[in-house]
Amino acid sequence: MIQLKMEMPVKLVVVAGARPNFMKVAPLFAALAGDTDFVPILVHTGQHYDYAMSGQFFDDLGLPAPAYHLEAGSGSHAQQTGEILKRIEPVLIAEQPAAVIVVGDVNSTVAAALAASKLGICVIHIEAGLRSFDRTMPEEINRLATDAITDLYLVTEASGRRNLLREGVDPAKIHMVGNLMIDSLRSHLSQALASDARHRLIQHEKYGMVTLHRPANVDNPVQLAEILSALAEIAKEVPLYWPMHPRTRSKLTSGAGLPENIHVLEPLGYLDFLCLQAGSAVVLTDSGGIQEETTVLGVPCLTLRDNTERPSTVECGTNRLAGTSRDSILAAWADSKHNDRPASIPEYWDGSAGQRVRSVLRSTFVSQA
Repeated sequence: MIQLKMEMPVKLVVVAGARPNFMKVAPLFAALAGDTDFVPILVHTGQHYDYAMSGQFFDDLGLPAPAYHLEAGSGSHAQQTGEILKRIEPVLIAEQPAAVIVVGDVNSTVAAALAASKLGICVIHIEAGLRSFDRTMPEEINRLATDAITDLYLVTEASGRRNLLREGVDPAKIHMVGNLMIDSLRSHLSQALASDARHRLIQHEKYGMVTLHRPANVDNPVQLAEILSALAEIAKEVPLYWPMHPRTRSKLTSGAGLPENIHVLEPLGYLDFLCLQAGSAVVLTDSGGIQEETTVLGVPCLTLRDNTERPSTVECGTNRLAGTSRDSILAAWADSKHNDRPASIPEYWDGSAGQRVRSVLRSTFVSQA
């Protein structure tokens, strides 16, 4: 265990910029609430910036208003990462935190980690060690780069620990804490199920959900056409509802077209999406977080990718890797209908990850758990 003797209270900058980040930092702020040994400072990079993609999540999750909103906006990966790096450095210099906490694998994650590391500030990575082993994914590059300069690794599942040890990370710096996103799910599920989202948005008793946003899927017209063809077939059996990411909508309106029998929705807030997801017969997605949520909800998930950085969702959960071709997706769909398999929930996905993170932080900075 590394220990850093700090003046009290300990100032921690917590960085979030995209929808999945907000679901992970909310339980952390809840766990630190009332602990007078810590002063958490929320920095919103503005990677996701409109109300549907950002503000609605703050409202639903009960997150405090960010102390800093960097308004970095969109752009290419290089442009966005560079803009966040440029805008967060003065914040870190002004605040002089004991550590910067980054979550997940988005551009905000790697930019904030790099800025902190170059200033000699301790970097703590929540969700460390996840690997798809596919370097064509921007997120995989972000994961590798962030973990290369991380000082304290907080891990969600056993594969993360194995990957970090294989890469030579000191075991004393790795801590299994569980999954903060599942903390959010468990603490908000009853509220989500009480939502009227299903009555407002769903026209069928049995339905499926779709999410699609990864560049490899939506920016390649041939690959997108394969996915859409498979979705069209599945929608003949189960109506599909698709809260559409802005980048996906821009591709479809530029000529790719939409199959019939699919109902396009505007981006949903956290509670409404969780409500619809929990009631789904199937979820088709290329999102990492949704693989985790469906595993805990017990909802069949077809991941529209050839790999996953969350293997526990396949090994013990409800997730199937469906690939991105029409044939592979339809084969996975057929298998999901005729091959019910027992599903379990990974260890420590119990709603208490936030408290375990707090315990690690106290052991590191306060010297008592």
